[in-house]
Amino acid sequence: MSAKAISEQTGKEFLYKYICTSAAVQNRFRYATVTAETEWDRLTQEHPWLLTERLVVKPDQLIKRRGKLGLVGIDLDLQGVREWLKARHMKETTVGKAKGVLKNFLIEPFVPHSQEEEFYVCIYATREGDHVLFHHEGGVEVGDVDAKAQRLMVAVDDKLSEDQVTEQLLTHVPEDKKEVLASFIVGLFNLYEDLYFTYLEINPLVVNQDGGVFVLDMAAKIDATADYICKAKWGDVEFPPPFGREAYPEEAYIADLDAKSGASLKLTLLNPRGRIWTMVAGGGASVVYSDTICDLGGVDELANYGEYSGAPSEQQTYDYAKTILSLMTREKHPEGKVLIIGGSIANFTNVAATFKGIVRAIKDYQGPLKENEVTIFVRRGGPNYQEGLRVMGEVGKTTGIPIHVFGTETHMTAIVGMALGHREIPNQPPMDAHTANFLLNASNSAMTPATTRTASFSEPRTSNDITPAKKSKAGLPAAKATTLFRKQTKAIVWGMQTRAVQGMLDFDYVCSRDEPSVAAMVYPFTGDHKQKFYWGHKEILLPVYKNMADAMKKHTEVDVLISFASLRSAFDSTMEAMQYSQIHTIAIIAEGIPEAQTRRMIKMADEKGVTIIGPATVGGIKPGCFKIGNTGGMLDNILASKLYRPGSVAYVSRSGGMSNELNNIISRTTDGVYEGVAIGGDRYPGSTFMDHVLRYQDTPGIQMIVVLGEIGGTEEYKICQGIREGRITKPVVCWCIGTCATMFASEVQFGHAGACANQASETAVAKNQALRDAGAYVPKSFDELGDVIKTVYDELVANGTIIPAQEVPPPTVPMDYSWARELGLIRKPASFMTSICDERGQELIYAGMPITEVFKEEMGLGGVLGLLWFQRRLPRYACQFIEMCLMVTADHGPAVSGAHNTIVCARAGKDLISSLTSGLLTIGDRFGGALDAAAKQFSKAFDSGMLPMEFVNKMKKDGKLIMGIGHRVKSINNPDMRVQILKDFVKQHFTSTQLLDYALDVEKITTSKKPNLILNVDGFIGVAFVDLLRTCGGFTRDEADEFVEIGALNGIFVLGRSMGFIGHYLDQKRLKQGLYRHPWDDISYVLPEHMSM
Repeated sequence: MSAKAISEQTGKEFLYKYICTSAAVQNRFRYATVTAETEWDRLTQEHPWLLTERLVVKPDQLIKRRGKLGLVGIDLDLQGVREWLKARHMKETTVGKAKGVLKNFLIEPFVPHSQEEEFYVCIYATREGDHVLFHHEGGVEVGDVDAKAQRLMVAVDDKLSEDQVTEQLLTHVPEDKKEVLASFIVGLFNLYEDLYFTYLEINPLVVNQDGGVFVLDMAAKIDATADYICKAKWGDVEFPPPFGREAYPEEAYIADLDAKSGASLKLTLLNPRGRIWTMVAGGGASVVYSDTICDLGGVDELANYGEYSGAPSEQQTYDYAKTILSLMTREKHPEGKVLIIGGSIANFTNVAATFKGIVRAIKDYQGPLKENEVTIFVRRGGPNYQEGLRVMGEVGKTTGIPIHVFGTETHMTAIVGMALGHREIPNQPPMDAHTANFLLNASNSAMTPATTRTASFSEPRTSNDITPAKKSKAGLPAAKATTLFRKQTKAIVWGMQTRAVQGMLDFDYVCSRDEPSVAAMVYPFTGDHKQKFYWGHKEILLPVYKNMADAMKKHTEVDVLISFASLRSAFDSTMEAMQYSQIHTIAIIAEGIPEAQTRRMIKMADEKGVTIIGPATVGGIKPGCFKIGNTGGMLDNILASKLYRPGSVAYVSRSGGMSNELNNIISRTTDGVYEGVAIGGDRYPGSTFMDHVLRYQDTPGIQMIVVLGEIGGTEEYKICQGIREGRITKPVVCWCIGTCATMFASEVQFGHAGACANQASETAVAKNQALRDAGAYVPKSFDELGDVIKTVYDELVANGTIIPAQEVPPPTVPMDYSWARELGLIRKPASFMTSICDERGQELIYAGMPITEVFKEEMGLGGVLGLLWFQRRLPRYACQFIEMCLMVTADHGPAVSGAHNTIVCARAGKDLISSLTSGLLTIGDRFGGALDAAAKQFSKAFDSGMLPMEFVNKMKKDGKLIMGIGHRVKSINNPDMRVQILKDFVKQHFTSTQLLDYALDVEKITTSKKPNLILNVDGFIGVAFVDLLRTCGGFTRDEADEFVEIGALNGIFVLGRSMGFIGHYLDQKRLKQGLYRHPWDDISYVLPEHMSM
């Protein structure tokens, strides 16, 4: 959500820190907080004024009218404060319908003053601007300020001046206080804007005879989505829960998951002991399910409100699900418990992927779920939902947990009635066709003539259905177009959203459009290039531009921008797009854009005659013509809901997921959708319900209108007014979701930022009654919405207003390979096979071991090498030996061939990779590559039963060198300490060293002939490694021999020596050594005589 209440202490801290005014604001930062953990001695040390001044004490827990409730202690000394708190602190009290414990209190200096010195000031945001209310009589008895206060509205982007304040607000204020108050109110307004407040009320505001300003009581809300802008000033803001609702650590955990995710994850605990739990996908759908539970009498047993949406990953869904399952299985209920896993039809979320996360959680909690007698009801639709439902049904069978599974053939909220015992559970629910059936079953005709399907079922076909924007008179805002989309509409997509673009092209193709609706894409993070897409069976290229100016210049036919910009960049890109007069419609998908920025976009859009859909929307769809991004879901849903051709019903909704549910309901009860728009869930959507209802009223092909309203705001009352005044004459079916809100004891913020009633008229119940009274068709609940739509439609058919046309099948669209594979329809041999690492899940896995476990077990580099090279978890001593080998082989000075090559390359100006490679290429039998050869030679001799002397004599007779024997510098008299260190370790830790002992016997023979024919470090590592592989218990004899044969041991030298080579490279760069040229005196020039003469 956006507007979130902050504590009085936080609000005052912001004010004292950042207000800029000539008024003398007193008592800055003079407040002390009392909680259950407070130590009074320390508190008085930190705030010595507590010991000397008269005090005020009050709870700081978002409680309104504390004075009238007797919750303010006034003019007390510290002992009096402690006595006052003793009767109230940590005690339960009732405020309105909410019961809660008083935990947090604020102590401030008492300010003696008269009633005449108290004033009231309030600033709050609306769509058009910010309202400043002022009343010259503040305090506890201020009464109905809306009726009594002076007010002025500061339009978006306008500034507030002291003169305006004096003239319009301070008419009843004594002259000697006007200047102080005017300066303070302007400073307060600037603070309100700069720190993205949405509501700020001070009552009373005291101005004494000396001109001192005292902020006594304050209530405030800030726009939480502006955190990325205000973080430096806000710091880490704590948002307290409404009074009467505890702040649970699980809520904080989900809020933290939500903050780290591009998806939306929300959880509010209402009654942790309740028996009815929900896990609902979608902000709008979550409200509908809560409404239905409350309608059916489950309000007292409803345990939680929450939602997950925006394509969370399997791991995120798992974390969300296990949190809910953990909560619901902590305490048994005598009647058992129910879990409702519901949702509307998803637009782009892969239902099977999210359900896998839920299934994992159910498996983990199957024991507690059975103990608590939990029954689970599932209803979902959307991409790959059939596989998701299958998986969910399977887990019910394997775990023995009763799980009832339903798809789009079942009304969205029908499972609530089943769960609560109001509706019979069908034994074998009907199942819709599988995705594959829709896309692969084809009519004989690959193409269907466009003219038979693109006009509405009831309107006459015309050559052009666009209504151009009317020219406005000079000085007035530009008029907006009645028709936003037509069959020729072209769009630019901002953002590299290839899946959404491909979905749009597939929709275009199935609607028999002549050309793709996407003309180009804009993506600032790459250079201009082409991106490949499919148009039916054919591959096409769409241009991608680095900047918007080039895209607009080259594609003048474009009049729609679809913005997938992030919440941080959506404002700038939208404002830029509106500079181009060719753009008439902009869809903003991003959720979480600060409200102040949204209002500025709306203002410019109104001036330019641009229609904005969003923010926080999936978009809209006009069957047979155009769809925005992911609207309507994948092709199976497009075809199931008959969105490839227009019907006679238009709808407008806030929720994107619920708009897809409306597509489903309308397609099942009428001849289908003519146009549908989801305006978005923010408090200030770019276009309103009424904007679209009036467009639908003026569009000949539309015969009836469906509106899915929502708690919060007053837009639905404009529809009432339009019906009463005769401006809207077509039948309007309307339902406002959020009726459950009035039944909750404390305020609940639903999934959409705008879904919160600030006054009685904004409740869903009040709006539904007003719409009913105005003449709209309003069902008794969402459950009956489809029935009412069908009744109205049947009447229109009966009186001849709608004449249903004959269905014509659409052309088939080939399924993408990736999606066909996801559905399990095809198989193909993999190009690669791997058995050591898997990076596809939430966590990297080495040979079956998650990376977190690798670190938890402190396996070290040797342990990781064991997993990746040998697919084994090696014993601790084996891991240590590997690490020792890497250490002793890391370097042997700059003179050896590999280091020499690396240094020459580095000094020639080559990069690290090139220099390292040149050094590694010298490794072979003569340098460093003796590990494998030594291991093979010694193993073969030992395994064949050859005595050490026989082995030496045979190698001499064959004229072969014994690999791993001999050293240029070291000898029996000057031993290699690297070998000595390794030998000590191996003898101490290895269970058997047969091959090493054999090699040491060979060394005795060779050194007797020449003292430098020692077992060198390569040879030692080679034979010791064979002993390790053969005797550590992790390998069979054949496996051990295979690892030697395929070169694993040389890998030790390559890996170790790479460290040294990199060191030499960095050393040469650090020393800034120039190009190397070998000196002449170190070269023996031996040329043929005839050449030198």
